[in-house]
Amino acid sequence: MREPLIFEKSRKGRRGCSLPACDVDKENLEKLIPKKYLRQGSLGLPEVSEPDVVRHFVRLSQQNMGVDTNFYSLGSCTMKYNPKVNEDIANLPGFTRIHPYQPQASVQGTLQLLYEMEKLLCEISGMDRISLQPAAGAHGELTSLMMIKAYYEDIKEHRDTVLVPDSAHGTNPASSHLCGFRTVVVKSNKDGGIDLEDLKGKMSERVAVLMLTIPNTLGLFERNILEVSRIIHDRGGFLYLDGANLNALLGIVKPSDLGIDIMHFNLHKTFSTPHGGGGPGSGPLGVKGKLAAYLPAPTVEKDKKGYYLDYDRARSIGKVRSFYGNIEVIIKAYCYLRFLGREGLKKVSQNAVLNANYLMSKLKRYFYLPYDQPCMHEFVLSGVEGKMKDVRTLDIAKRLLDFGFHPPTIYFPLIVKEALMIEPTETESKETLDAFVSSMIQIRKEIDDDPSLVKQAPHNLSIGRLDEVKAAKELKLRWKEKKSGD
Repeated sequence: MREPLIFEKSRKGRRGCSLPACDVDKENLEKLIPKKYLRQGSLGLPEVSEPDVVRHFVRLSQQNMGVDTNFYSLGSCTMKYNPKVNEDIANLPGFTRIHPYQPQASVQGTLQLLYEMEKLLCEISGMDRISLQPAAGAHGELTSLMMIKAYYEDIKEHRDTVLVPDSAHGTNPASSHLCGFRTVVVKSNKDGGIDLEDLKGKMSERVAVLMLTIPNTLGLFERNILEVSRIIHDRGGFLYLDGANLNALLGIVKPSDLGIDIMHFNLHKTFSTPHGGGGPGSGPLGVKGKLAAYLPAPTVEKDKKGYYLDYDRARSIGKVRSFYGNIEVIIKAYCYLRFLGREGLKKVSQNAVLNANYLMSKLKRYFYLPYDQPCMHEFVLSGVEGKMKDVRTLDIAKRLLDFGFHPPTIYFPLIVKEALMIEPTETESKETLDAFVSSMIQIRKEIDDDPSLVKQAPHNLSIGRLDEVKAAKELKLRWKEKKSGD
């Protein structure tokens, strides 16, 4: 059913609460505030009762899709279920009622948690030091590149180039550009990995870093990673890991063993803190010893007196986030790590890989699989065959909504035409995966028998197919009350 706008529910004189009469002397606002700063006319807010407000927004919330309501197979984003116990712990008064300007002696518990979180991330990754300041993955990327730039300036080497694979996340070249580097794209080979010959041809003494995602955005492990590492390090460059897909490696391999020098983590992808909705996120940054001196200040340290914040870091690039990072998010990830432990984290990756390969093996019979090989935690199908009936990947995604599934990532990575990027995560049951497979098979059948059913989807939601170009170009951000005769 269509839910009316809150303004359409408005009736003159209705209100959600009644306030007592003012018990202080009233003052004319113009005596306090210059007239030019005062609003002219009414606020134009809807006049509704409290039940109307509550029911309106509850009904709207019931139309949302999220990890708490639906299977959310958003490839590259890891929309896994978030245990609610982590939320409860992060909301304990000892965490929520502190202030970053308190004396360090009065927040020893929180500093201890941050100190231990760094040690846990070091153990998982093989890095030597971690900064918890960056507020998201792309922020971690930018911070990494700032540190690399500062390092080369210190040793008087001019390096102005960043290499990125053609399957990279869009944030990689964006972060590079923001930091003043130019980007050069490295091609993929027929197996979906780095083309070694193309890499050798583009590696030079002007290259500061190669930014890799392992597994890559095709969901494939970089089989030649040790050779890639040798090529970069032999010419004095750094190897950076975009940690977006770390879910596939936990407890199985440490990034440092692959030759990684610097990396960021996505706590909201890998360690089960809320993802989406505008944040907050958290993108801790890990480094090997050569870059440790450049980490943002302050770092959390420990001595005989307890835990403290160290601002005395001569080569630090400085603070990149107000205070010490998004601590509430870090607390949730810390709970997740402590709850699962070493073996639990390993099972996370094993189950994520198992679920992805199960889905891939089922669906490749019905949709084109451009890289037909075992995947890691996600895989990429293509809707190119659907185009024979003028059905596109977008149409498949819209039709999935009718079956109660949030669509996978579509049209990414860019090197796959009509891409469908599917990540089931480790938190989904076989029953859920089988239901998803059944829906995809049904859609494949509809493409053959009645493609219009797919092209006009969704059919079962309160809103049908939108004109996305028109919506993007003709935004309506203001409510305009209809007048009689309109």
